[in-house]
Amino acid sequence: MKARIAVFVSGGGTNLQALIDAQGRELISGKIALVVSNNADAYALERAKKAGIATEVVLKKDYISQEAFEEKLKDILALHGIDLIVLAGFMTILTEQFTSCYPKRIINVHPSLIPSFCGEGFYGLRVHRAALDYGVKVTGATVHFVNELCDGGEIIAQKSVEILPGDTPEILQRRVMEQAEWVLLPQAAEKVCASILGGK
Repeated sequence: MKARIAVFVSGGGTNLQALIDAQGRELISGKIALVVSNNADAYALERAKKAGIATEVVLKKDYISQEAFEEKLKDILALHGIDLIVLAGFMTILTEQFTSCYPKRIINVHPSLIPSFCGEGFYGLRVHRAALDYGVKVTGATVHFVNELCDGGEIIAQKSVEILPGDTPEILQRRVMEQAEWVLLPQAAEKVCASILGGK
């Protein structure tokens, strides 16, 4: 038996690819059963199709409210029998009405060592720019459970990455992805999948 995973994406899907690759190497006792995007043009959807994974596009603008949008997401997750939700560059904040339905079943990867450079407004290159502006010598990535607080859920795993002279936000972003995000996210997904299967 395998835990069924849905990956929520908005963009290129590099973290999704890390999960697909880990699944291919049998490093995850789960199966990526679904990829959900809130952006019809997300390249992540192509990655999913190449890997033979079902996809759904749910656009917020098609719904009269956040609640209606989230209800649609819940319906899709139920339809696919999803056990674990992985937010991998999903650029929409989910409300407590959604997150409370999946306690310790939603995980997110954030490109800093929480509690530094996290919370509302800290995403993408903004996180790395803030780290460089502040002058920290070490940054990294964090995988955490998702609750109603932005980047506020319990930490599952962290990995540090050194900041080097001459780093730009773009260079740092790439290093954090390669050295931390792509390593941590599959490991954390496996940890939660094993816990879910242990509880079944």
